[in-house]
Amino acid sequence: MKIYIKNMVCSRCKMVIKSELEKLGLSLFSVELGEVETIEPITEFQKKKISEHLIPFGFELIDDKKSRIIDKIKTLIIDLVHHKNNNINTNLSDYLVDHLHQDYNTLSNLFSEVENTTVEKYYIQQKIEKVKELLMYDEMNLSEIAFMLNYSTVAHLSNQFKKVTGFSPTYFKQLKDKKRKQIEDL
Repeated sequence: MKIYIKNMVCSRCKMVIKSELEKLGLSLFSVELGEVETIEPITEFQKKKISEHLIPFGFELIDDKKSRIIDKIKTLIIDLVHHKNNNINTNLSDYLVDHLHQDYNTLSNLFSEVENTTVEKYYIQQKIEKVKELLMYDEMNLSEIAFMLNYSTVAHLSNQFKKVTGFSPTYFKQLKDKKRKQIEDL
């Protein structure tokens, strides 16, 4: 049986979920970002217990179809930007359609309706957070970051960064208190 879990965005999340569900005595078939498949069916009582157990870790069970789709969109974007370095050979809409097997207009409208922002703006927010992370590490220059995240030019990256943060990348890098948002807070 599949259960869907909100806020699973990285491999550490998968490890925590796996560990915690096994502590509850569940036999797991697979643990992927946003979903877990158990070997045995899960009762409503078990679902409630799982939900209560995962909340302190910042995870929630997702029951309705709309929320599952929204969570899948977010998970795909986070995975793409933060774990695959935005390495796609197509545009974002085609990427989402290929993975979710639904019309992009439907996905986009649902996302905007529920999240009060567009898929594109969410994607840009994720990219800017990745840029902030890379700037803080101070291992790559802006040209390398722009190339890695598929920006057409450094100027495009700089303009988008300033539009989202209010700072130029250079000024941000000089800030002493470099506050970044956690992925799940975006």
